[in-house]
Amino acid sequence: MIEVQDFCKEYKSHSKNTFRVQDISFIVEKGGIIGLVGPNGSGKSTIIKAICGFHYPTSGSIYISDNDNNRYDISQTPEKAMELCGYVPEITKLVPDMKVIDFLNYAAKCHNLSYETAQSRIQKLCEDFEMSEFINNLIKNLSKGQQQRVSFAQSLIHDPANLVLDEPINGLDPSQIITLRKYINELSKTKSILISTHILSEVNNLCKNAFIMNKGRLYNVKNLANIEQEFLNLTEKEL
Repeated sequence: MIEVQDFCKEYKSHSKNTFRVQDISFIVEKGGIIGLVGPNGSGKSTIIKAICGFHYPTSGSIYISDNDNNRYDISQTPEKAMELCGYVPEITKLVPDMKVIDFLNYAAKCHNLSYETAQSRIQKLCEDFEMSEFINNLIKNLSKGQQQRVSFAQSLIHDPANLVLDEPINGLDPSQIITLRKYINELSKTKSILISTHILSEVNNLCKNAFIMNKGRLYNVKNLANIEQEFLNLTEKEL
């Protein structure tokens, strides 16, 4: 489970203006996929990075739970964010001069997996994401879609209780998108999943509930089937 309670973050933007993400509270429970949408610069990435332990709230708290419902405050135990969350960034963070197999072994080592467990996990992920044909290729020689599959695989190497996916279908072709939707739905039976995306139709296809971020504030989507109109009404009103 991911719990965001009264989260606030204040920082200087590139233009040196103060930007605030404020009064953010929501819960991502196991068995339900939650969507987070919003225009560029609305604060989505600020929340995602805090959940993954890259920075801390100015005020408020973020809690991450494991499969045994042990609950950890990320500000107090940031290492738990890495242990209990799998993260797929919008822009892949891979090592271009490594082979895929070496990169996945490196990711497994970062999570302190035993050799046997690592090989078992890599084999399964290789099958799940159809990576056999390029498992021994250098990452820099892969297509964008192939790199996205590697990024997804590394997020799951340690079988985390929670997943944070930022634009997860980025670079995938239509057939891969359909396959990934089914895969994410299957994962949601045993994991808490938060998806950040600009593609409103993906929220409709995947999510149980969703929120719209706009100018640092969070708004609950009342009707997923009407999310496009709710998004337009909110963002136009705030212009």
